[in-house]
Amino acid sequence: MSLLEQMNTSMKEAMRAKDSLRLNAIRLVKSSIKNKEIEARKEFDDQEVIGVLSSLVKQRRESAQVYRDNGRIDLAEKEEKELAVIQEFLPRQIGEEEIKAIIEEAVLETGAASMRDMGKVMKIVTGKTVGCADGRLVSELVKTRLA
Repeated sequence: MSLLEQMNTSMKEAMRAKDSLRLNAIRLVKSSIKNKEIEARKEFDDQEVIGVLSSLVKQRRESAQVYRDNGRIDLAEKEEKELAVIQEFLPRQIGEEEIKAIIEEAVLETGAASMRDMGKVMKIVTGKTVGCADGRLVSELVKTRLA
């Protein structure tokens, strides 16, 4: 079952359960995907959908943090609930140790020795962790490894 089919099924379940937050979050995701498909002038496969979901997750995290910093806990909690719904459609999130192992493989593969080689390493690591890990965490771990 493709991700879009899973979203449709989840959306129907949310409608039946009268879960408005979940329903609105799924609708938002579907409309974002549709907008990106229109921009690209093609239908997205699961990998491209995961890319859109990853950017939505990043937006939600940043928004929640901004709301918390400004004392708007109610809005931060709403963003975090939407974030949880969006993450249900992403692949299993990998842990820090798994990311470090992928980074080590990439460093050995590219022969990276300094920060100048960060781009080469990030290209490989990002390809393997897209949708499975937070990009900011991956970047920080690569910087730490190459420093």
